[in-house]
Parts: sequence; structure tokens; C-alpha cells
Amino acid sequence: MDVPVLTSNEEELKEISRATGVGLELQEMQQVKEYFQRKKRNPTDVELQALGQAWSEHCSYKTSMPILKEVLLTIEASQNMVVVEEDAGVVTFDEDHAYVIAFESHNHPSAIEPYGGAATGIGGILRDVVCMGAQPVALIDPLFFGPLDYADSLPRGVKHPKFLFSGVVAGIRDYGNRVGIPTVAGQVCFHPGYVSNCIVNVGCIGIVKKEDIIHSRVGAPGDYFVLAGGRTGRDGIHGVTFASAELHENSEHESRSAVQVGDPILKEPLIHACLEANGKKLLSGMKDLGGGGLSCAVGEMAYAAGYGAEVTLDTVPLKETGMESWEIWVSESQERMMLSVPVENVDEVKSIFDGWDVPCTVIGRVIPEKVLRITHKGKKILEMELDFLTKSPRYRRPYTVRTIHPVVPELEPPTNYNEVLLELLSSPNICSREWVIRQYDHEVRGSTVIKPLNGKIGYYTHGDAAIMRPLRSSYQGLAITADVNPRWVELDPYWGAAATVDEVCRNLVSVGAVPHSLADCLNFGNPEKPERLGDFFQVAEGLHLVASAMNISFVSGNVSFYNESHSGAIPPTPTILGVGIVRDLRCAVTADLKASGNSLYQVGTAQEEMGGSEYYQVRHVTGNQIPQTSPGVLRRRTSALLAAIEKGCVASCHDISHGGLGVCLSEMALGGNHGVSVTVDDRNLETALFSESPSRWVVEVVRGKEDEFEHVLGEDAHRIGAVTDGFLTINPVINLPLDQVRAAWEDTLWRMMG
Repeated sequence: MDVPVLTSNEEELKEISRATGVGLELQEMQQVKEYFQRKKRNPTDVELQALGQAWSEHCSYKTSMPILKEVLLTIEASQNMVVVEEDAGVVTFDEDHAYVIAFESHNHPSAIEPYGGAATGIGGILRDVVCMGAQPVALIDPLFFGPLDYADSLPRGVKHPKFLFSGVVAGIRDYGNRVGIPTVAGQVCFHPGYVSNCIVNVGCIGIVKKEDIIHSRVGAPGDYFVLAGGRTGRDGIHGVTFASAELHENSEHESRSAVQVGDPILKEPLIHACLEANGKKLLSGMKDLGGGGLSCAVGEMAYAAGYGAEVTLDTVPLKETGMESWEIWVSESQERMMLSVPVENVDEVKSIFDGWDVPCTVIGRVIPEKVLRITHKGKKILEMELDFLTKSPRYRRPYTVRTIHPVVPELEPPTNYNEVLLELLSSPNICSREWVIRQYDHEVRGSTVIKPLNGKIGYYTHGDAAIMRPLRSSYQGLAITADVNPRWVELDPYWGAAATVDEVCRNLVSVGAVPHSLADCLNFGNPEKPERLGDFFQVAEGLHLVASAMNISFVSGNVSFYNESHSGAIPPTPTILGVGIVRDLRCAVTADLKASGNSLYQVGTAQEEMGGSEYYQVRHVTGNQIPQTSPGVLRRRTSALLAAIEKGCVASCHDISHGGLGVCLSEMALGGNHGVSVTVDDRNLETALFSESPSRWVVEVVRGKEDEFEHVLGEDAHRIGAVTDGFLTINPVINLPLDQVRAAWEDTLWRMMG
């Protein structure tokens, strides 16, 4: 069906965009009109829909990429192999292997249908790693919701945070567990700013032989396009345009079909079949069908190689009859991969997929001209130059960088520090995440060396990073963590972002890993509003500040804009996934205390920078002087602490973050079921106990190794006490039995979730 673009005025062009759901701006519709004026015809509905997918913010990064290229993507690192060019980043692991890293958002779908939205987020991130030829080894899930005890009236069309939280965790659990990939790291954060728009970020790490790395581009003219996996249906239509617009009170009614339906039981053999065909060198290219479905996958694969494609929709396996051509072309139905296969290999590829009981079908071929032609039922329904289709507009939208005026609240010291510490430990953003973690199988495949929960048998605490052993033949491992403090970024985007990279590096170093690469999932509101884009710019600069100093770069990632509704925007949420190299898994360190009599040290000192802290939250005051990371200090302490771990000085280590020193010591004590006896500076107890200043750790040093540890750490090592039994004693103001500490920390989520 033709769309009457050529005869339409500005208002009519805007109405066409709205009515068809393509989500194109007026100036983009005008570009479409000019293109088809040159062709002397109107576009077909399939052509307009294809442009809507390719030019969506979600697929094209038309607003974010100009900033990212100038600020964040300027860091070079020798270990990088593929950076931001494809669906996942590729980084050197050892001489023969690389690891693959991908990080994505599935926010709007999860707000509409939390179970399906989160599950298909996991399905999509697995495909991103597989399409580089890698075997997935670990999943990651940073999650952000409104308060679970939210009691005010919900905005129209918004589901309660408790319902969303439960559904999202269940979706991740069921998909990850059934497909057999462990979920080993993540984050759970609660903040009123996520009530109307939850944030669901998912990551995946894979391992691949360097000789098996494959790319998301076709091989040569004559190669066949082979569609493998699930059937195509009406689920997931307009997924990328849905993700590129604000939520509103009618989003569930209008956009429910944009949420895909996952099938982990099909995904597992699909992964096996793809990797087997690739390992036998039968493929010339591979790409997953994610955002935009066939519309984006075919064109992008052909264009990346400098060729074009001819495709017929007649052979696309369908879930239902009566689908329109454009629906087939843009559907984001799950569990589908696009393969580029040389003619002589097609039969063998089909045989492999038949062996795994996974459908695969030839739907087209590569042609020399950089043109995309699609036919359906004997009719040509799309013909466009790929230079036009795949090159979306780029925008230099105006942005405003906010001025931050220091606010330091007047606050009387607490009368009972025991009560304050217990309240911190039971607060939703510090308390035990066991309710979530125990639902995930984090040990499937038998490669998880350091698990999300650390501790002796019968006890546990939160680990700083998980460690995977991706190769049975090697003791080298991958450490994985993810983090962000939205409260800090909300108060100060630049320093909040810098602190995020600091914390990710601290987490990796805590387990004995050298920080090696980063991926970002940058979740923001509407970039057409200058203050939102200003926050984005500041975040990019803050991330660059610390990452460049640490000589690590962002090799993959995602930008998720329009996380905003009629109730306002989310806090800026630049979630960072970090990967570190553990040279010898046998030397890895955990957070739980090991033995009475060992000495305890604080690496670094607390500063009076408590804005956005958990302490201010429980005291119900507001301040905006958030911690300011010193990249040079972080680098120095990181290097020294890793050297101390290598020398065997460190029995346990935990970074000081949410809740400060008091919470850090409590968590270490809980995991080891040991007490502590330490002394802090009584001139400013609130700062000493509860400041969240960055670049700090608590380290348990093996008895007799104190002098060596102090020699390695130098002026950054501050001996504060020792490991004991039974009580958490922080002189001069805290003395609590460990059972009371454990009850405060463990009960919150179990109680709130019923």
C-alpha cells in the first residue's frame, strides 16, 4: 500500500507519522518526502515503516552519538578488538581467546509487562553475544524501581513498584534459568523517580576463540540470507519506536503489542546450532534479530559489507495468517538469528539446524548494488538505496548544563549510633538482596568461582564482583560487576558519573581483578529537553574522566532516552558494567572475614562529602555535596592493593560504598560470622562511620603480614582494629551483637515482598 507523502503538507506529514506509528519527526518526514520526490513515487507502507525503525533513536543513536564520539568514545586501550561497531564489544582474554560484552536496556517493555519485558531483555542480550560467535557464560541485571512501600496514588496507567519488581525478577529468573546461563551480578535500587518508569538493564559476557569471531555483515554477493530460529508474529511490532518515545497513561493499551514474547526453550538449541555452524566456518556473517527485526538486520548486514540485498517475505515462517507485509518486516518476534551463508554451505547449515530441531529458511541473497529490494506475494514492496535507509539524521540538539549550588544541611549528631547503623542496614538500598539472588541459578554450567553471595557455610554477605572461569584449561578468570548511584548522578551528573566508574573499579579490585573493560547503559529522560541532554553531556564527561585515567574504555553499550512520562523523568542513570581479569583464580579474594586475630585496615580516609548518602536518607535531610573522585588517587590505590593481594597479604576485602565504613564492616562480619573491634576518629564520628567517599576499601590482613601490607600501601593504609568473635564494636559509639546486625540486614526484602 502506498502512503500519500508527496501530496502532504507539514501537518499531514506529522499525522502520517503518528497514525502509522513510525515515530519520525517532521524534518525526517520531509527528508522522506524529498527522497521519494526524486524517485517520482510515494513510499510504500513497508518502506515508511522500515525508515521508522532504522531512524529511531533506539536504533540510530541520532542524538547521543555526536556527544559520545566527541567525549566518551575517545579512549583507546590495547586489549580492545571490536569497540561499539557491532552488537557487542570484543576484548582480548588471552593469546587465543577473547571475551564478548554486551549491555542493553529493556525499560519500556518492562514497565508495560514486567515478566515478558524482562525475559525478552535477557533473550536479546544473549543473542548480541552469540552473534559475535561467542558462548555466553554470564548474565547481569541492574534493576531500578520505585519504593516497594509506595503508598501514594499511582499515576494513571502505572503499575505498583512491588508488582513490577516481582514480575521483572521472575522474568529474568525463568528465562536465564531455563536457557542455562548463570545470572551472577547486578544491582537493585529503589528511588521515587522510578515509580512511573522502571529501569531494567541486562548484560551478558561470552567467551570465543579469536579464530571464531564472526561479524554482523554479509560475506559476498551471492551469499544467502538464512533466517534461523522462531517464527515471526505480531508481537514486538514497533518495539524500537515505542522505546524512542515517552510513556503516557495509555501506553499499555496502545503499545502492548510492542512487547515481545520470549521462548528460552527454543533459545538454548538455537545458540548451540549457531555456534556449531560458525565453529565449522560455514557462515560468512551473523546478526541477531533484535530492534527493528528483519528491517534492521538485513539492511545493516548488507550495508556493513558495502553490498545490498534482495529478500522475499514469502518464505518467512509466520506464527499466524493474515499478517501485513510491513508487520512481517518490522516484527521483533524473539529467538531469531540472521545468517549470511555462502551458497555451497547452505545444505550443511540446514543439516546442523535440523539436528538441533531449530527451523532455518533461506529468505534472500546478497547483491552487489547497495540497494535493498523486498518482494511479497509476487509484488515489490520495498526498494531503497541503503545509503538513505541506514544513514539516519544526526542531531546537535541544544543542551543546558546546570549550575549546582552547594547545600550542606545542619544536622545534630545522632543520640544512638547503634540505632542509626541498624536502620542503615535495613534500608532498602543496603539490605540483603538474597530474595533476588536465590531465585537465579548462578552456578549452572559450573564456571562460577566467586558467587554473588560470599561467606562460610550457613552465612553470607554481598560480594563485590562475581568471578567466572570461562576456560577449563586455564586458571585465568573474568570478574564481573555493575553499579551506579542514581542519587549522586541526580544531584551532580558529572561527579556522580565519575564516582560510578570509581565504584566499578573498586569492586573489581576487591576480588583481585585488574579492571579491563567497561560497557555502559545510559538511561535518561527526553533528550529534546535541554536540561536532560545537559545531564547526558555531563555524565559522558564524568565517565571519561575516570575511565581514561584507568586506561580502560567503553567497548559496548546502549543509550536509552525517553525514560519519562507525564509524571516526570527518571533520575539520570548511567549504569556501568565492568569486567576485570583475574590472573590466577586461586588467589581471588572475597568479602567475608576469615579469622579472629587478623588485622583490619582502611585504605584511604573519609571526607566530609555526604550529599546523596544513605546516612542523609535515614536522617531525612538533603545535601548535594557528593563525593568527588580523584582519578590519580584511585589509580594509585588500585595498583597498590592489587600488589598486596598478589603477595598474599589480603584475607578479605570489601569496598566502602553505600552506608560507609559502618555498613562495610557489618557486611564483612556477617559473611564470616566474625566480630570486629575497631576504633575510628571521634572528632567527626558521622563522617568517619557513614561517609561514602570513593577510592576506599576495608582490608583484612593476614596475621604477620601487616608490615608488608603497610609497605605496599604506604600512606593509604590505616590500621583500625582486628577481627574478633561475636560483637560488632566500633569504638567509641557502636557495640552490637552479630545476631542483631544480621536480623536488621536480612529481613527487609523478605518482609516487604511477603
